[in-house]
Amino acid sequence: SKKNKKKIMLRKFLKSVIFSISCLACLNATAAFAIDLDDATRTVALDGSKTVILTQEQVKRGKRLFNSSCGTCHTGGITKTNPNVGLDTDALAFATPPRDTIVSLVDYMNNPTTYDGIESIAEIHPSILSADIFPKMRALTDDDMFAIAGHILLQPRIVSEKWGGGKIYY
Repeated sequence: SKKNKKKIMLRKFLKSVIFSISCLACLNATAAFAIDLDDATRTVALDGSKTVILTQEQVKRGKRLFNSSCGTCHTGGITKTNPNVGLDTDALAFATPPRDTIVSLVDYMNNPTTYDGIESIAEIHPSILSADIFPKMRALTDDDMFAIAGHILLQPRIVSEKWGGGKIYY
């Protein structure tokens, strides 16, 4: 009968609505958990002697900007063009000059050099200095580069050895 069909359709509709709402609730809980890091985790080296606690907004923004501006060559903290040099903690600390602070990474994004610090690589590595060659760099502000640097320094704490771990992880 028509009445039974309507009841069945209404039940199916209500079940789908309830299912959709519960799926959205799960997605939102996961998204909130993914960026809800405590102060200790969000504390990174600012320069040689000071630290800074990244805001939740800087964490989100740094990830987004890194993925859109740097992720093509540095997926998961590796360097596709030179797998011997990654963005892991040790690689950054042993560079010359060391690149394991916000200030030093922003300096690198402005004027990149070889790992030994001797030669400029601005013509082959995106940077503010070479923004005419690499258009993605044109729109990056100092705050953007700060957030990207924060993302790079934060990743070893979040994904541990996977960051910069190369092909075995990505």
